[in-house]
Amino acid sequence: MKLFKILFLVFFSISVYGQKIPSKKSIRITELANLLNDDVKNYFSKDGKITVKKLASYFREKFSERYFYNYKTVDNRFTEYANLYPKAIESHTERSLDHLAKFSSKPSWKLPFNYQNGNPVNAYALRHLARQHKMVDIALYYFYKEKDARYIDYFTAQMQSLNTALEQNKFETIEDGNGVYESFRSGYRILNWMQIHNLFLGEEAYSDKDQLNTIATLLQHASYLYEVNQKFASGNHQTRGLSALAMVSIMLRDFVDTDVWYTHAMKLLAEHLSKEINNDGFQFERTIHYHKSDIGNYFYVYQLAKNSNLRVDDFWKNKLESLFTTLTKTAFPDKSAPVFSDDTDTPWAEKNDISDALTLGYLLFENPSFGYFANTKLSAKMYWYVSENQLKKLQNIKEEQPTFNSVFFSETGYYLMREGWERKDKVLAISAGLDAKKPDHQHGDILGIQIFANENVILPNYQVRYSLKDLELFKNSMTKNVALVDNEVLGKKYSSNKGGSGFGKFKKIAKPTVIGYQLNKDLEVFIGSHDGFENIGVKYARQVINVENDFWIVKDNFSSDKNHIYKQVWQGHYSLENSPNLLRSSFQNGSGLDIYQLKNIDEITTDGARGKQWSVASKINEKNFNFITILFPFSTYDARIDEEKENPTFKGWSTETIIKSDAESVLSKKDKHLLFGVKEITLHKTVINFSEKVDVVVTKNEGKFTIQSLFYKLFYINTSSNSEQILIKPLGFYIEK
Repeated sequence: MKLFKILFLVFFSISVYGQKIPSKKSIRITELANLLNDDVKNYFSKDGKITVKKLASYFREKFSERYFYNYKTVDNRFTEYANLYPKAIESHTERSLDHLAKFSSKPSWKLPFNYQNGNPVNAYALRHLARQHKMVDIALYYFYKEKDARYIDYFTAQMQSLNTALEQNKFETIEDGNGVYESFRSGYRILNWMQIHNLFLGEEAYSDKDQLNTIATLLQHASYLYEVNQKFASGNHQTRGLSALAMVSIMLRDFVDTDVWYTHAMKLLAEHLSKEINNDGFQFERTIHYHKSDIGNYFYVYQLAKNSNLRVDDFWKNKLESLFTTLTKTAFPDKSAPVFSDDTDTPWAEKNDISDALTLGYLLFENPSFGYFANTKLSAKMYWYVSENQLKKLQNIKEEQPTFNSVFFSETGYYLMREGWERKDKVLAISAGLDAKKPDHQHGDILGIQIFANENVILPNYQVRYSLKDLELFKNSMTKNVALVDNEVLGKKYSSNKGGSGFGKFKKIAKPTVIGYQLNKDLEVFIGSHDGFENIGVKYARQVINVENDFWIVKDNFSSDKNHIYKQVWQGHYSLENSPNLLRSSFQNGSGLDIYQLKNIDEITTDGARGKQWSVASKINEKNFNFITILFPFSTYDARIDEEKENPTFKGWSTETIIKSDAESVLSKKDKHLLFGVKEITLHKTVINFSEKVDVVVTKNEGKFTIQSLFYKLFYINTSSNSEQILIKPLGFYIEK
């Protein structure tokens, strides 16, 4: 038995790690010929010895055939790039000079060390050095600076310095938390270096030896990625590494091991697509940022595979297409998207740009519903990842406006109540999900909402940046549109990661329960609860009611055996002259938002940071309390809630009603009545009793009264005309004839 185990371990190590291409030592360019596969060796054998010149020439030709575009067109493409993106020079110059000033061409790759000015390099900066993002800026700066060869030399020297660090074992490891060869950083580095390699391939200063050294370095990186990614590991870090592994295996498939790499990378990426793209189409980390990041990971591979006519199975293709479809479902009428959790592209921004991602989707699939959101030009970054033919397609985009309105992502837990697609139409988004496996990017916004109306985000959420010192504030509940109790927030036990990059997560976060929802009706409803206050003995539930696409009612329900301070937090800049029961914000185009309390509250306090502000509505020293809040968007000042009226109306809805009841709050319009906190109703001569105070909508139609529950719990109905007790579920119906 012992001998069997030894033989098994030997076999396993050979089959998994027995690659011919080394993973943990740099490859000399003189070794490359021996690593070619047999077909390529046979090709070269016709001409005798494989020289550096022949090998470099061969791979230049292969890159011209396989890469996203032909390197022979770089000069023309750069001229077009400079014309299409005239402001790009400022960014590339600033970022290039920043990197050149901070790091020598032969920097250290292990902390601690200093910038060239003597200041210490922190973990965040090292990670970005490892990704080599700004080296792409330097490569483009080379073209802006009339092809000054110093910038090519800087690139090749910095790459070689990492190879030297590898040989000397002087680099940050994964165990340190800032591993230079960690899958995400290494994968990004491959993506960036491959782009630079293609940009420089036609340049005399980028010698044959330089080119082959880059290829050798890419092979070593890929070999290591293959070695450390044998099994599925949840998250975008492995996905980025596998994407890079697949790219190298496509571009350099002339070498041994690459067929195995490609098969393995595509298999594991398919597993990520299966396990990390929820059945409702959303990326499991529940952010637009990481959703788009995954699109990039899969896009690069799919695009290169198509260029080389390599087979990609239908599951892979269909899952990729679904990622683009999901983005369209999240969109606001201005073709942007809400901010969800760790969206980090533009710190403090109140929406997400999804147009560039959907432009890529259009180029891949030519779907006119993607075309509706597409741009006639790509972002400056993605310009370098498409072909000439694809760029031409953007001059004649086929568009088709979406036909869906309200949508729900039942597995991810996002609910969007959407009026339509005209520019002033309204959308309310609700966050009611939590990924059980990896909630690292989750914010303290459980049952939080955000609203777009009249061309503005009128109830915002904010993007974040990991390196900012107040990340915890912007990741937690005070910067969300949520309900709170006392000093409790929904994200608890926050901790930063061990690498010191600034990223942090909550060890404990409120767990949501979706009780019910009704979409695409005159009265759209969402009902949910969470356990975020049970540690202090408070039960909580929230109802969100879309009233005929005119306004929303948010009802926050608290119950406890002890007195507490109950709160609502509303993001935005509000005037307080009619507080505490009315808050008002207004926007540049004259539109605005009124937040009106149907029940009296005690006080409003305000706070803010980073130019953002929020108001907290409070009810003090109560055991049980329900906020009933009208969120009322208005397009012009004369369409606002009339604060001078004692009992204002809301788009024809009045607080006066002809229905006899003991309701705490009422809104009525013609034959429709919203009753909150009601225990008894009289309809004609029939008395209807509820088992507790509940929320219902009563509608009269053709002589019949329909009662629908808007309540978050089960309850019973008794009527004077029927002795039977009737159980009503949330959103359930009862009809009284």
